[in-house]
Amino acid sequence: MTMGVIVGRYTTLAISAMAMLCTGPVGWPEDALAQQYPTRPIHLVTGNPPGGATDLIARIISQPLGLRLGQNIVIENRPGANTSIAAEVVAKAAPDGHTILYANDSLLVINPHIYQKMGLNPIKDLLPLVTTISNQLVLAVNPKVVPVNDFREFVEFARRAPSPLFYASIGNGSQHHLAMELLKQQAGIDLTHVPYKGGGPASIAVISGENHAMFGGSSVLTHIKSGKLKALAVSDKKGWPTMPELPGISEFYPNYRIALWHGLFAPRATPQAIVDKLRAEVNAVLAMPEVRDRLVSTGAGEPYITTPAELAAMIRADYERYGNIIKTIGLKVD
Repeated sequence: MTMGVIVGRYTTLAISAMAMLCTGPVGWPEDALAQQYPTRPIHLVTGNPPGGATDLIARIISQPLGLRLGQNIVIENRPGANTSIAAEVVAKAAPDGHTILYANDSLLVINPHIYQKMGLNPIKDLLPLVTTISNQLVLAVNPKVVPVNDFREFVEFARRAPSPLFYASIGNGSQHHLAMELLKQQAGIDLTHVPYKGGGPASIAVISGENHAMFGGSSVLTHIKSGKLKALAVSDKKGWPTMPELPGISEFYPNYRIALWHGLFAPRATPQAIVDKLRAEVNAVLAMPEVRDRLVSTGAGEPYITTPAELAAMIRADYERYGNIIKTIGLKVD
């Protein structure tokens, strides 16, 4: 199946489903549901293994959320297929708010473009509940093999290199991968992609000199602070709390922007009363100063509160933006 067919198939479904993104079913006894929910522990399923950034954020948020809801929140790690396995588990669960998904934006805005076969259509089968954090990626290089002082020098270094540089990512189709591909397009430079299974192995490969550069998140911060890696710029805009001095790549290329966000999702048929309660309680947790401090200090991101309309609009825009990048590079994952 060609990439055009894949993108076209999901674009049709996406457009028809997007209007339903932040609504629930009608006809439920709303007041009774809101008062009774939750009646047992909530299972929060993530598509990443323990110890990663997604797992860390889910745990930071779940503890105070469980206290507010009066029930324990049990984290279930179901890694694989860029979160699609975990998403399928939740999509097929009872729509009663007791099984929900914690995932990053790539599930909705990247996966449908690159996977020929999925056990679900995430836009059609899942209901976005609430955003939790926003974050950026940082462009980092090995200073021993890329002797540059800033972002401009890196671009010139890559242009003058006698052979293409190598860059690491956390995997095919990840934002870390697409961030560099977009930079290649806009800066007119050439780098060869080397995918790894996660941020840890990717950053080690850059530190060892096997690769020259990478876009990374929390996995590179410790190495930047130790001097093993050098940070050059961030993927969205200047002012990232973790490294506020770094410029945003958009300062050099105005059409460049790679921003990440995470959120909670539920089965599509989840009653509106439960959706509203979860949104309100999660937003209350995100407003806690101690939660913000933990998220920012670990490099996990900043609390990110949106309205349902803002969330739906963001998903539409990101879906189109990443689809254009993926179509340009001809990426597909079997």
